[in-house]
Amino acid sequence: MFNTMDVAETSTYEEVPIKDLNLLSDEDLYERYICLSENEALKILLIRHREELSFFIYGIVGNMDDAEEIMLDAYAQAAAKNSTFHKKSSFKTWLFAIGRNLALKAVRKRRFSFVAINEEISEDIGDGQLPENNILTSEKNRLLYEAVNKLPSDYRQAIYLTFFENMSNDEVAAVMKKSKKQVYNLIDRGKKELKQKLLLTGYDFWDSV
Repeated sequence: MFNTMDVAETSTYEEVPIKDLNLLSDEDLYERYICLSENEALKILLIRHREELSFFIYGIVGNMDDAEEIMLDAYAQAAAKNSTFHKKSSFKTWLFAIGRNLALKAVRKRRFSFVAINEEISEDIGDGQLPENNILTSEKNRLLYEAVNKLPSDYRQAIYLTFFENMSNDEVAAVMKKSKKQVYNLIDRGKKELKQKLLLTGYDFWDSV
């Protein structure tokens, strides 16, 4: 994890105008927040990933209000000075892993089954009640998301991270705490099942998925 004392002794940070902070990587922003208590850096990280993280969590808990609350809890955990980010993965991968873990804990606490969640999401989709999100600005993405949310839980998470978040198999494995081989199998089986669901939509966009 970051040690603020070690960094203070071995590194120097130049003043960066707020407008230029947006040009920094997630990892550099997070390091500035941890080591310099630069709250603006954390704010930029929140703006960058809050929407996509909320949507990922929504796919697990089935309720956007809960998803947004868990998203904020994930950021709060990341903001803790005793964070466990070791730069072995990207900040985004680490943040999504936190969010997934909190979401699964919430599901277990409420004693929801993933079957029940899938049914709830399917009902919302059927009523055209998917939450508004930039991810779903195109009809193609909306149809894809609807189909993905009808997959079994692990398939759904692996496919979402792969196609909506453009994560590599290694990154998906880090988020889901599974081996690379397990992730490969989840994506392969999920794609086969997803293909069948997409064919039912009447849209021929499988080649781009």
